[in-house]
Amino acid sequence: MVAAVTAEGGHAAIVGHPEAGLLAAVEMGADLSRIAVVPDPGSDPVEVAAVLMDGMDMVVLGLGGRSVPATRARAVVARARQKGCTLLVTDGDWQGASARLDARVCGYEITGRARPGFGRIAKVQLAYSVSGRVVSGRAGLTPVAQ
Repeated sequence: MVAAVTAEGGHAAIVGHPEAGLLAAVEMGADLSRIAVVPDPGSDPVEVAAVLMDGMDMVVLGLGGRSVPATRARAVVARARQKGCTLLVTDGDWQGASARLDARVCGYEITGRARPGFGRIAKVQLAYSVSGRVVSGRAGLTPVAQ
């Protein structure tokens, strides 16, 4: 998503993801000059994300397992809406989210004739569920090409 936003001339911020795959983003067409990265936002990553919304088209916020109360979540979402910024929250609980996507890796395929534990991953299979006010509940398995 960051690649799509920046490739079209938008600006994105990645907050609280110290191991963000910027090489993968570039391989998908991302413009690194349009990405702000805050790997360690300190004790309040939500506040850091809220401040960055002023100049960004998208903010990806990693909560590091934290839970954000509904009242605070509503205030930050209202700010994002006012600024025209898309907020994508990962690795935590965002009370009152309009949509929720839960996914886990449940299988993968290796290219070539590699022995177990070695080789290049060709496909990843995800088990996922989607829920929320803006989507009808869906669940399933899908292969994702690497």
